[in-house]
Amino acid sequence: MSIADRIHITKRAGSSGWQSVLTRVLAIVAALVASGLIMLIMGYDPLEIYGRIITSSVTSARKLRETLNKTILLTVLSLGISVAFRMKFWNIGAEGQFYMGAFGAALVAFGFPELHPAVLLPLMGLSALVFGGIWAIIPALIKLKFSTSETLVTLMMNYLAIAFIAYLESGPWKDPKGLGVAKIAMFPDNASMPEVLGVHAGWIITLVLVVVMTVMMKYSKFGYQVDVLGESETTARYAGMNTVKVTLIAVAISGGLCGLGGYMQASAIEHSITSQLSGGLGFTAVITAWLAKLKPPVIVAVSFVFAMLLKSEVSLQALNMPSAITGIIQGVIIFFVLGSEFFVNYRISFRKAEKEG
Repeated sequence: MSIADRIHITKRAGSSGWQSVLTRVLAIVAALVASGLIMLIMGYDPLEIYGRIITSSVTSARKLRETLNKTILLTVLSLGISVAFRMKFWNIGAEGQFYMGAFGAALVAFGFPELHPAVLLPLMGLSALVFGGIWAIIPALIKLKFSTSETLVTLMMNYLAIAFIAYLESGPWKDPKGLGVAKIAMFPDNASMPEVLGVHAGWIITLVLVVVMTVMMKYSKFGYQVDVLGESETTARYAGMNTVKVTLIAVAISGGLCGLGGYMQASAIEHSITSQLSGGLGFTAVITAWLAKLKPPVIVAVSFVFAMLLKSEVSLQALNMPSAITGIIQGVIIFFVLGSEFFVNYRISFRKAEKEG
């Protein structure tokens, strides 16, 4: 009997929660070890790099604040993506929904500059939710009507949204005081989100969203419908669900949350909007949402780790180390965590070799 014949793979009937968690933790540890070996081959000290990642991210109030700012944005974007992903609607358009949300917030900020912040800021957030949701609903409608791939449509709409903001920068919204530079004017002071405990108030909104999304997706009728639809559209229809309605509501929530991220970034960090507002975090959020298994509390932790990696890129460059090292670490973590899913769902056993007579 050959070695291949002796290997027997069977699907697990079910694994306990702690076994799944342990498997994924071991996968992350293995990923860090593997990343360290890659760094050694490249001629770098992995302990120095890991130490630099930590010291450049959390060892001072300023560094921690900047890391938390990225964590907030990644968490909100990942929450939005997770809603659609649970339904097997592959929303890769967080980036575009983010920009359209920022645009919606800017419309209110520039349109009603005299409003009190207690009124203006909530209106900006509501506008961001609406514009982000609408931008997400468009590819959903196209899919429902023409059976197109939402992956491709949402991806393409990212670039449409960014191009639209770039057009505003050099066209209708170009700042006349910008000395010819293509940029949009700053928001009025009352349109800037205040700080709470040294970090912009978006962290409070984010924690509330984590709780709300956890309860809604785990315990509400809507969350159950989303999960059933994600498992089988045929089953959902057989159960009497209005699949079109559930799809559109879920996608609107997904895009609206991503739009809310745009509002936070524009109001609290940039105090304006630009075509480089997100820094590509809309794409990173796809990874963090997936690694967190679409679970809101886990999304927070994963987003914080990735925010640390992103924050450390400049610091690594200062040591003449390529910033791509953080990308390598991210990629290896993804590879190992996704690989660990095999061991969570399947068991490998070995048959005893048969004695030859």
